[in-house]
Amino acid sequence: MNWDCLIVDDEVELAKATCEYFEMFGLSCAVVTNSDDCVMFMENNQVKLILLDINLGNDSGFELCKALRKNTDVPILFISARQSDDDVLIALNIGGDDYIKKPYSLSVLLAKVKVIIKRYDGVGQKNRSSDEVSLQSDGPDRCGNLRIDKDAMKVYRNEEDVGFKTKEFKLFLYLYENKNRVIAKDELFAKIWGDAFFSDGTLNVHIRKIREKIEENPNQPQLIKTIWGIGYMFETQENQ
Repeated sequence: MNWDCLIVDDEVELAKATCEYFEMFGLSCAVVTNSDDCVMFMENNQVKLILLDINLGNDSGFELCKALRKNTDVPILFISARQSDDDVLIALNIGGDDYIKKPYSLSVLLAKVKVIIKRYDGVGQKNRSSDEVSLQSDGPDRCGNLRIDKDAMKVYRNEEDVGFKTKEFKLFLYLYENKNRVIAKDELFAKIWGDAFFSDGTLNVHIRKIREKIEENPNQPQLIKTIWGIGYMFETQENQ
């Protein structure tokens, strides 16, 4: 069965209230309360977005996210009462797409979810075909010790696959194809995530992961430069 949203949260009343609110506005929504039920649900259903709590009784939302990321690129939004920056960074580093702190506004959460689902709606042949067209090339591009294979959605550093995830590759490619141009954060959110609802933390973590995979020294990046207060720029020589 196909669903718009799966809520994974052991706060049953809050999860059910959120689910009912979503359904009032036309979204199909399901609720599970633990990791095992989530894994089973995902094996038998298709979802467009997951809202995932960190504390799931005896289970960890962090560990569940890691397990899910082995098999799916479905957007995962963490929802948690935990407020520390460390928790936010962990969530984004392990594959979360955003972090929403409880208590949350149902109307704001709904708006965020609807925009993301619209972006990912029809993640079947229609969207895959669109991605394939946008990434098609006559052959691999080269930039220093990097080789970019758009058709395979891979980047090689010294001929070794750097292991980009889908979102990392798309962000890298957009920066690369607009090299030597300052790109505002809002433009990156719009082009890569499809909306402006994501936090700066989401973008910052993705940039850091990319730098760790392509830069000689990620702490002193030579390719992807931070333009403070604006955004980022892929800086390289014109003849590369």
